[in-house]
Amino acid sequence: MHGKGHSADTTATPARRLETGAAPAERRGRIRPMERSDIAAVGKLFNCIFRKDTSGGSPELHDYLEAAFFSSPLYAPEHGSILHENADGEIDSAVLSVPMRFWVGERQLTARLLCAFMANGKSGAIGAANLARTLRAKRQDFTFSDNASPVSADHWEAGGGHVLPIQSLEWRRVFRPLASAFERLLMVLPTAKYLPLRPFAHLLDRLARRLVSSFKPAAEAGYRVEQASFEEFRQHAETLLKRFSVRPVWSPEEFSWLVALAGRNTACGSLHCRTIVGPQGETIGLVLYFGQPGRIARVLNVICPEGREREMTEQTLAFLDREGYCEARGMAQPFLMKAIMRQRQLTFKHSGYFCFATRHREIVDAALGDDIYIGGLASERWSNLVVDF
Repeated sequence: MHGKGHSADTTATPARRLETGAAPAERRGRIRPMERSDIAAVGKLFNCIFRKDTSGGSPELHDYLEAAFFSSPLYAPEHGSILHENADGEIDSAVLSVPMRFWVGERQLTARLLCAFMANGKSGAIGAANLARTLRAKRQDFTFSDNASPVSADHWEAGGGHVLPIQSLEWRRVFRPLASAFERLLMVLPTAKYLPLRPFAHLLDRLARRLVSSFKPAAEAGYRVEQASFEEFRQHAETLLKRFSVRPVWSPEEFSWLVALAGRNTACGSLHCRTIVGPQGETIGLVLYFGQPGRIARVLNVICPEGREREMTEQTLAFLDREGYCEARGMAQPFLMKAIMRQRQLTFKHSGYFCFATRHREIVDAALGDDIYIGGLASERWSNLVVDF
């Protein structure tokens, strides 16, 4: 459920509660799977809730909604988005979701990534409450969101779900402090891009890096960073992620679809894949990230053999620094925490609650016991809906 604001107001007036309690089910509305014909109405609802814009949404938004929520090779109505129609047949609330396949021990199941939970104020409150009831843990194989708002997180826990505190954090490692500050300014004040501040930031950063050596990440010599294909990443992930009992399946078809959709997120830069090669020519890990040199590198996924997290982290961050990024960011994950916390000029920021719900005890035990690999392409971090439209 979306971290940019769960706007469902689930408080109905006494009169409204009485009216809906007495009305037949068909007059109270209904919950059903989202269909392609609903895209325009859902786009308008999305714009209204998350962008405070009452327009119907752009053709680009409609095209992206179709691609993200209907074109997955795993798509089926029972694993897709759901919505609520009120008594007048209007869509007043919806939950957008993407199916993702996961290993749970030796078996596979189809999980649902929830990307946005939206309701149109009080008129959508009843629908939102009904949608929330359908997402209770006892009814779900595995449902999760990495960007839930505080209100949404409360709903998850009330319905039997859980919040993962570490995965709810984002780590940020600064390399060039003035350029980094300027990038953060642009996020809250986009018109600042017209100010001629970037050249001054680069000039002052050179001085800052001479005066404060910790802005430059330290890494051992003898390692190489090489370009890798997305298919190489997927193939290595099949082996390296077996250390986790719950992990994404990433079949060739699903992974290619995710990469293609992530590649449309140009607001974060281009999507890159790199291999870190050790002194003996061995692969110590691979990293997927968004980036445009001079700006912020957004790390999606890091994979490595157990015990090589420190080398992987140091070499990755040193490489991103050499490439000229002002800062690197990524989701905090338990298996990387000891390595990432060794970094200087590092901060953590709460970026939205990571919530999940499941009726399977082995998934709960794995998630609460840090035996789960999730995030990046196995989350909403790749989505245009977070940073665009």
